Amino acid sequence: MNRARARAQAGDLGNVRFLEGDPTELPIDGPFDAVVGRLVLMYYPDPVDAVRKLAGYLLDGGLMVFQEFDIANCRSLPLAPTYERNVGWIKQALSATGARTQLGLELYSVFLAAGLRGPSMRMDALIGGDSDSPAYELVADVIRSLLPVMEKLKIASATEVDLSSLAQRMRDEVVASNGVVLSPGLIGAWSRKLL
Repeated sequence: MNRARARAQAGDLGNVRFLEGDPTELPIDGPFDAVVGRLVLMYYPDPVDAVRKLAGYLLDGGLMVFQEFDIANCRSLPLAPTYERNVGWIKQALSATGARTQLGLELYSVFLAAGLRGPSMRMDALIGGDSDSPAYELVADVIRSLLPVMEKLKIASATEVDLSSLAQRMRDEVVASNGVVLSPGLIGAWSRKLL
Protein backbone atom coordinates (compact mmCIF):
# COMPACT_ATOMS: atom_id res chain seq x y z
CA MET A 1 0.00 0.00 0.00
CA ASN A 2 2.96 2.33 0.63
CA ARG A 3 3.97 1.99 -3.03
CA ALA A 4 0.45 2.90 -4.16
CA ARG A 5 0.40 5.94 -1.90
CA ALA A 6 3.80 7.06 -3.18
CA ARG A 7 2.61 6.73 -6.80
CA ALA A 8 -0.52 8.75 -6.04
CA GLN A 9 1.56 11.49 -4.40
CA ALA A 10 4.06 11.51 -7.29
CA GLY A 11 1.15 11.94 -9.70
CA ASP A 12 -0.31 14.73 -7.55
CA LEU A 13 -3.55 12.76 -7.17
CA GLY A 14 -5.19 14.33 -4.16
CA ASN A 15 -8.53 12.64 -4.73
CA VAL A 16 -7.18 9.13 -4.09
CA ARG A 17 -7.68 7.29 -0.81
CA PHE A 18 -6.46 3.78 0.05
CA LEU A 19 -8.22 1.27 2.28
CA GLU A 20 -6.99 -2.20 3.14
CA GLY A 21 -9.39 -5.11 3.47
CA ASP A 22 -12.14 -6.98 1.69
CA PRO A 23 -13.78 -4.41 -0.59
CA THR A 24 -17.15 -6.17 -0.30
CA GLU A 25 -17.12 -5.54 3.46
CA LEU A 26 -15.37 -2.18 3.86
CA PRO A 27 -17.41 0.92 4.71
CA ILE A 28 -16.77 2.69 1.40
CA ASP A 29 -18.27 6.04 0.46
CA GLY A 30 -19.86 5.84 -2.95
CA PRO A 31 -21.28 5.71 -5.46
CA PHE A 32 -18.47 5.54 -8.03
CA ASP A 33 -18.14 5.84 -11.78
CA ALA A 34 -16.06 2.64 -11.90
CA VAL A 35 -15.03 -0.39 -9.87
CA VAL A 36 -11.79 -1.97 -11.08
CA GLY A 37 -10.07 -5.09 -9.78
CA ARG A 38 -7.16 -7.24 -10.88
CA LEU A 39 -6.50 -10.76 -9.62
CA VAL A 40 -9.10 -10.30 -6.89
CA LEU A 41 -12.17 -12.37 -7.71
CA MET A 42 -10.14 -15.57 -8.09
CA TYR A 43 -9.79 -15.63 -4.29
CA TYR A 44 -13.50 -15.25 -3.47
CA PRO A 45 -15.46 -18.41 -2.66
CA ASP A 46 -18.43 -16.80 -4.44
CA PRO A 47 -17.24 -14.32 -7.09
CA VAL A 48 -20.84 -13.68 -8.23
CA ASP A 49 -21.76 -12.43 -4.76
CA ALA A 50 -18.62 -10.27 -4.67
CA VAL A 51 -19.40 -8.64 -8.04
CA ARG A 52 -23.03 -8.13 -7.02
CA LYS A 53 -21.94 -6.36 -3.81
CA LEU A 54 -19.33 -4.27 -5.63
CA ALA A 55 -21.88 -3.29 -8.29
CA GLY A 56 -23.82 -1.71 -5.42
CA TYR A 57 -21.07 0.93 -5.22
CA LEU A 58 -21.58 1.91 -8.88
CA LEU A 59 -23.65 4.75 -10.23
CA ASP A 60 -26.24 3.66 -12.80
CA GLY A 61 -24.30 3.18 -16.01
CA GLY A 62 -21.05 2.88 -14.01
CA LEU A 63 -18.28 0.64 -15.29
CA MET A 64 -17.29 -2.70 -13.71
CA VAL A 65 -13.85 -3.95 -14.81
CA PHE A 66 -11.99 -7.07 -13.69
CA GLN A 67 -8.91 -8.86 -14.94
CA GLU A 68 -8.27 -12.41 -13.77
CA PHE A 69 -5.87 -15.28 -14.51
CA ASP A 70 -6.28 -18.14 -16.92
CA ILE A 71 -3.27 -20.33 -16.23
CA ALA A 72 -4.42 -23.45 -18.08
CA ASN A 73 -2.43 -22.74 -21.24
CA CYS A 74 0.74 -21.42 -19.62
CA ARG A 75 3.48 -23.68 -21.00
CA SER A 76 6.63 -24.09 -23.04
CA LEU A 77 7.33 -25.76 -26.37
CA PRO A 78 9.49 -27.73 -26.58
CA LEU A 79 9.25 -28.57 -22.91
CA ALA A 80 11.53 -26.36 -20.81
CA PRO A 81 11.79 -28.19 -17.46
CA THR A 82 12.48 -25.16 -15.26
CA TYR A 83 9.62 -23.15 -16.77
CA GLU A 84 7.20 -26.08 -16.54
CA ARG A 85 8.18 -26.89 -12.94
CA ASN A 86 7.59 -23.30 -11.86
CA VAL A 87 4.27 -23.04 -13.71
CA GLY A 88 3.27 -26.29 -11.98
CA TRP A 89 4.17 -24.80 -8.60
CA ILE A 90 2.08 -21.70 -9.38
CA LYS A 91 -0.93 -23.83 -10.30
CA GLN A 92 -0.46 -26.04 -7.23
CA ALA A 93 -0.09 -23.10 -4.82
CA LEU A 94 -3.10 -21.24 -6.18
CA SER A 95 -5.28 -24.35 -6.21
CA ALA A 96 -4.21 -25.30 -2.68
CA THR A 97 -5.30 -21.89 -1.39
CA GLY A 98 -8.70 -22.20 -3.08
CA ALA A 99 -7.96 -19.70 -5.85
CA ARG A 100 -9.56 -20.30 -9.21
CA THR A 101 -6.84 -20.58 -11.82
CA GLN A 102 -9.24 -20.08 -14.73
CA LEU A 103 -11.57 -17.46 -13.32
CA GLY A 104 -10.83 -15.24 -16.30
CA LEU A 105 -12.92 -17.54 -18.48
CA GLU A 106 -15.72 -17.48 -15.91
CA LEU A 107 -16.02 -13.68 -15.91
CA TYR A 108 -18.75 -13.61 -18.56
CA SER A 109 -21.09 -15.82 -16.56
CA VAL A 110 -20.08 -14.14 -13.27
CA PHE A 111 -21.05 -10.69 -14.59
CA LEU A 112 -24.39 -11.99 -15.93
CA ALA A 113 -25.23 -13.83 -12.70
CA ALA A 114 -24.41 -10.66 -10.72
CA GLY A 115 -27.00 -8.71 -12.74
CA LEU A 116 -24.64 -6.89 -15.09
CA ARG A 117 -24.76 -6.86 -18.87
CA GLY A 118 -22.66 -9.46 -20.67
CA PRO A 119 -19.16 -8.00 -20.57
CA SER A 120 -16.79 -7.21 -23.39
CA MET A 121 -13.70 -9.36 -22.91
CA ARG A 122 -10.12 -9.76 -24.06
CA MET A 123 -7.17 -11.97 -23.21
CA ASP A 124 -3.55 -10.90 -22.95
CA ALA A 125 -0.62 -13.26 -22.67
CA LEU A 126 3.04 -13.02 -23.50
CA ILE A 127 4.47 -15.49 -25.98
CA GLY A 128 8.04 -15.61 -27.14
CA GLY A 129 11.29 -17.43 -27.18
CA ASP A 130 13.92 -14.76 -27.47
CA SER A 131 16.05 -13.61 -24.59
CA ASP A 132 14.14 -10.31 -24.25
CA SER A 133 10.76 -11.92 -23.61
CA PRO A 134 9.26 -10.53 -20.40
CA ALA A 135 7.48 -13.88 -19.80
CA TYR A 136 10.41 -15.20 -17.75
CA GLU A 137 10.29 -12.26 -15.35
CA LEU A 138 6.49 -12.44 -15.17
CA VAL A 139 6.57 -16.09 -14.07
CA ALA A 140 9.43 -15.35 -11.66
CA ASP A 141 7.41 -12.45 -10.18
CA VAL A 142 4.37 -14.68 -9.66
CA ILE A 143 6.62 -17.25 -7.97
CA ARG A 144 8.11 -14.49 -5.79
CA SER A 145 4.66 -13.40 -4.62
CA LEU A 146 3.54 -17.00 -3.96
CA LEU A 147 6.76 -18.26 -2.35
CA PRO A 148 5.63 -17.74 1.28
CA VAL A 149 2.50 -19.83 0.56
CA MET A 150 4.52 -22.40 -1.39
CA GLU A 151 6.89 -22.85 1.55
CA LYS A 152 4.08 -22.97 4.11
CA LEU A 153 2.28 -25.67 2.08
CA LYS A 154 5.58 -27.50 1.41
CA ILE A 155 5.13 -27.17 -2.36
CA ALA A 156 8.63 -25.79 -2.91
CA SER A 157 11.33 -24.16 -0.83
CA ALA A 158 13.21 -20.92 -1.48
CA THR A 159 16.31 -23.05 -2.13
CA GLU A 160 14.51 -25.12 -4.79
CA VAL A 161 13.13 -22.01 -6.45
CA ASP A 162 16.36 -19.96 -6.26
CA LEU A 163 14.69 -16.66 -7.11
CA SER A 164 17.99 -14.89 -7.73
CA SER A 165 18.58 -16.85 -10.94
CA LEU A 166 15.11 -18.14 -11.79
CA ALA A 167 14.26 -15.85 -14.73
CA GLN A 168 17.72 -16.34 -16.24
CA ARG A 169 17.59 -20.14 -15.91
CA MET A 170 14.19 -20.25 -17.63
CA ARG A 171 15.46 -17.90 -20.33
CA ASP A 172 18.61 -19.97 -20.94
CA GLU A 173 16.65 -23.24 -21.31
CA VAL A 174 14.13 -21.81 -23.74
CA VAL A 175 16.68 -19.94 -25.86
CA ALA A 176 18.98 -23.01 -26.01
CA SER A 177 16.12 -25.14 -27.38
CA ASN A 178 14.85 -22.48 -29.84
CA GLY A 179 11.57 -22.80 -27.97
CA VAL A 180 8.77 -20.52 -26.91
CA VAL A 181 6.89 -19.90 -23.69
CA LEU A 182 3.34 -18.77 -23.11
CA SER A 183 2.80 -16.76 -19.93
CA PRO A 184 -0.26 -17.02 -17.71
CA GLY A 185 -3.15 -15.38 -19.53
CA LEU A 186 -4.91 -12.38 -18.12
CA ILE A 187 -8.54 -12.12 -19.16
CA GLY A 188 -10.24 -8.79 -18.76
CA ALA A 189 -13.97 -8.17 -18.70
CA TRP A 190 -15.85 -4.89 -18.52
CA SER A 191 -19.51 -3.96 -18.45
CA ARG A 192 -21.78 -1.17 -17.34
CA LYS A 193 -24.28 -1.33 -14.52
CA LEU A 194 -27.80 -1.49 -15.91
CA LEU A 195 -29.69 1.79 -15.73
